[in-house]
Amino acid sequence: MTIHIGAAPGDIAETVLMPGDPYRAKWAAETFLEEPRCINEVRGMLGFTGRWRGHAVTIQGSGMGMPSLSIYANELIRDYGARTLIRIGSCGAMQDHVNLRDVIVAMTASSLSTPSRGMFREVNYAPCADWDLLKAAVAAAEARGTPVHAGGIYSADVFYDERPDLNEQMTRHGILAVEMEAAELYTLAARYGCRALAVLTVSDHLNSGAALPPQDRESSFGDMVEVALEAAFAEQADQG
Repeated sequence: MTIHIGAAPGDIAETVLMPGDPYRAKWAAETFLEEPRCINEVRGMLGFTGRWRGHAVTIQGSGMGMPSLSIYANELIRDYGARTLIRIGSCGAMQDHVNLRDVIVAMTASSLSTPSRGMFREVNYAPCADWDLLKAAVAAAEARGTPVHAGGIYSADVFYDERPDLNEQMTRHGILAVEMEAAELYTLAARYGCRALAVLTVSDHLNSGAALPPQDRESSFGDMVEVALEAAFAEQADQG
């Protein structure tokens, strides 16, 4: 048990999927895992552990934003031995060729700052995904016929952004989408020698203003979860 996670030793798998919304964690666990059991309810940040195709998997909510994710990722890695952490969540598209419901696999995550920013002083550290996870996720999406884009994303500090000039520059420089957590997850994974990836579903489009209605969001996120799970265990499948 840690300050923010009430799980007992052995309750959390080495592979952890991290949606921001705790109720999305509940939905994903009940939809995709065999015999899921709730292993964390501290502060309402639900976590579940079950099995997927025989592999142990934990799905733990991270909350919104990098400071919240940093708390959970640190404790999962340091105190519970998590080694593969995959963010699953929504994002807002920033390129015209990216459509609602498409899946984005984040190669890099730009940001104005992260909770780890102070460690680097004058260095602009560039957080990036684990290569094996990234290529496995792209392959899994393509095999499913799921529209997928791999490239850079932007991890924002705020949801209600009042910097249209910044969004314009991100779009100009090829950033695929904006979300709020991946840059810190990638930084922590590098620090602790873990694997990390962000697999995201486009729920909104900054350029067109299009957005998925609330009732369609969960049903549209299934591809993202399955791509993340297949990527996490691709190496074992290849060896098998």
